[in-house]
Amino acid sequence: MTDEDAHCYELVADCRLRAAAELFAHTWDPVVLAALRAGPRRRRDLRAAIGGISDKVLTDAVRRLLANGLVDREARAEAPPRVEYALTALGRSLVEGPMAALGRWVTEHGDELLEAQEAREVRAAQEAREAQRSHQAHYRARAR
Repeated sequence: MTDEDAHCYELVADCRLRAAAELFAHTWDPVVLAALRAGPRRRRDLRAAIGGISDKVLTDAVRRLLANGLVDREARAEAPPRVEYALTALGRSLVEGPMAALGRWVTEHGDELLEAQEAREVRAAQEAREAQRSHQAHYRARAR
């Protein structure tokens, strides 16, 4: 085993890598992080900036991000109480590092990715139609 192979194996077996990958398992979590890149936001401003996210989904995403130490919640003693959410240093390092790199990659290769996904969907639909035709032909032949 080469040093590179050993390093790859360590990453695959490393629960820290799985924990980092989990950060992208929930569709809205990176979106919330990106929306906080501009600075602290109140909940309603965060929801408006994102658009298309339900209150429940935003609540779930914020809770996960708080639990992972990526977002901080600051409650100010005002009337009415004012709560703001902001990136922590860890969250900012994720947004400005890997997420920025992923953004650059998507800008460069996003069309290719979508084309490949669409082509696969077309092939899958064709295969399903062919399987259905074959299945129907089989039963017609048995019925004779």
